[in-house]
Amino acid sequence: MQDLKNYIDENKDRFIEELFELIRIPSVSSKESHKEDMYKAAEWIKTKLIKEGVDHAEVMETQGHPVVYGEKILNPALPTVLVYGHYDVQPAEPFDLWKSPPFEPEVRDGKIYARGANDDKGQMFMHFKAFEYLLKTNQLPCNVKFMIEGEEEIGSPSLGKFCEDNKEMLKADVILVSDTSMLGPKTPSITTGLRGLAYMEVEVTGPSHDLHSGLYGGAVANPLNVLCQMIASLQDENGRITIPGFYDDVEELSKEEREEMARAPFDMEEFKKHISINDVRGEKGYSTPERTGIRPSLDVNGIWGGYTEKGAKTILPSKAHAKISMRLVPHQESGKIEQLFIKHFEAIAPKSVKVKAEFLHGGEGYVSPTNTVAYQAASKAYETTYGIKPIPVRSGGSIPIISLFEKVLGTKSILMGFGLDSDAIHSPNENYALEQFYKGIETIPHFYKNFVEMSK
Repeated sequence: MQDLKNYIDENKDRFIEELFELIRIPSVSSKESHKEDMYKAAEWIKTKLIKEGVDHAEVMETQGHPVVYGEKILNPALPTVLVYGHYDVQPAEPFDLWKSPPFEPEVRDGKIYARGANDDKGQMFMHFKAFEYLLKTNQLPCNVKFMIEGEEEIGSPSLGKFCEDNKEMLKADVILVSDTSMLGPKTPSITTGLRGLAYMEVEVTGPSHDLHSGLYGGAVANPLNVLCQMIASLQDENGRITIPGFYDDVEELSKEEREEMARAPFDMEEFKKHISINDVRGEKGYSTPERTGIRPSLDVNGIWGGYTEKGAKTILPSKAHAKISMRLVPHQESGKIEQLFIKHFEAIAPKSVKVKAEFLHGGEGYVSPTNTVAYQAASKAYETTYGIKPIPVRSGGSIPIISLFEKVLGTKSILMGFGLDSDAIHSPNENYALEQFYKGIETIPHFYKNFVEMSK
């Protein structure tokens, strides 16, 4: 593959323009107002896959947003790689914090700024271009299938049934995913673990309607006050979650395993500086990387109620709401955590209010062993392009569908991410370094070559 770098260099401007076409489609899966955009993005991907050289591609309906499927079968006897990605993106609000419009991609200081630049349109598109190179140079060594979905950002609620209904079509030897990050631009890493997720929405109701805070304040429970007190009680002074039974299935890693994880470079001062904080906080007895990789967490993602417009309105609100997410580690089941949360939340509510807790979506954690052919093939691919062996890491993020793939399809996934922690995914000014984008295109073909050779 001596000509790989030249191919990328000669076509990089075209690659970016094509990616920008996809990014300009505001495929926000969580908003009904963008339903038409979801189909537009799906059709764009289908057309692109056909142009890249797949045997056929189609937009397939699900109970929610469509899945795009495509395949290139050279020989059924050859190994098959299933590439998974998603074309849906997070909402871009608040718009006023973006330095350039979120769906008008712009390159600044060597980075693409736009919603979806990294997560996951940019990373997904690397696979299209790597596939293009392998086909055009007659170097594709195996069968390749593509499954690009439109609901990852809302928990992939329809993909489980889609996989159940299409097991034979999706049959593969490994699932290849780029939706994670590296430790640094010069420090490649492979994600070997993901946290699961249980996402809740809660409601606290007090009086039947908003009340005058002067006439009723101090005599009637304020739902916002109560909600804040309830949320504060969900963690103790040591950063441990107080829900009974929450830690029952949490695996305690051995001293040796924790020492191996600690080999990954981590600069505490740079970490704090990057996000403008004076100090870190979390579960006592664990390092910052451990808190985000091997320990569960609980966070309030949004809270609202009462009057929030400009000026004053002295009311005691009738209702208060919050969205709460719990990141889970392998062996914790999202369904079990959901029930434990609801039971506890109802139990700690004072009689002066009524409460309701609803499970919105979730998924299970995932651990990928490092002794598989797929991991070794990926490790060697990174080593070829970066010159150093990648470090296995456990990510604090969640990709709920990864554990489901193993459960339903019986296929392990390898997570070859090229994002960086500085890419601001899910936030205003999401970005993706051009160098990371090109490096991904350069590395992926080596994975295919290694995987086929090592599978013999």
